[in-house]
Amino acid sequence: MNPIQNTNIKPTQPPQKIRTWPLILIALAGLVSVISLILLIPQYLQKPLSQLQTSILQISFQGTPPGTTQTPPLTESALFSASDAPQYKVTRVVDGDTIVVNINGQDEKIRLIGVNTPESVDQRRPVECFGLEASNYTKSLLENQNVILESDPTQGNTDKYGRLLRYIFLPDGTNINLHLIQSGYAHEYTYNKPYKYQNQFKLAQTQAEASQKGLWSPNTCNP
Repeated sequence: MNPIQNTNIKPTQPPQKIRTWPLILIALAGLVSVISLILLIPQYLQKPLSQLQTSILQISFQGTPPGTTQTPPLTESALFSASDAPQYKVTRVVDGDTIVVNINGQDEKIRLIGVNTPESVDQRRPVECFGLEASNYTKSLLENQNVILESDPTQGNTDKYGRLLRYIFLPDGTNINLHLIQSGYAHEYTYNKPYKYQNQFKLAQTQAEASQKGLWSPNTCNP
């Protein structure tokens, strides 16, 4: 007689094998990251702090950081090529934002684009505060100097008084219009339409105000 077999007993399961390949991949990825850091750290240590901060921001945000806007650098105005441009002599400085230049033997009055200095010679108005200082500063920069002229199609060739509208550059590339604003001798001035260097000029005024330069000083026109 056969013994009664217990049918409720489950056969023993063989132990499951642990899959190791995912762990190996994770370990390899970590190793690659460590090696990358080891290779990059010496490069960053050789950079100035400002460049390192910029690099970190670029890595973190992949572009412009949130909440900020990109502003064209002021040096963009110096990108105007003066290498082959003709030069003309300044024969007279009328006031802070108007000069006379000899062009092909004829004196032409030129109004600087994008700037406005306090009045110093308008017979219809009294001399405005800081007008003489602005006029004298422009004289110190331009009188009897050779300059390069740049027109701006957005502003037309002349204003309503017949003056040529131009940006004035020194042979070394200095944008006089911009320099006057940066130094606190002129306001940024937009007439009807935006002009080529408007963003740079507006930023220059903001910086001059913050630094309280020239006409932005609390002591100017407030004796």
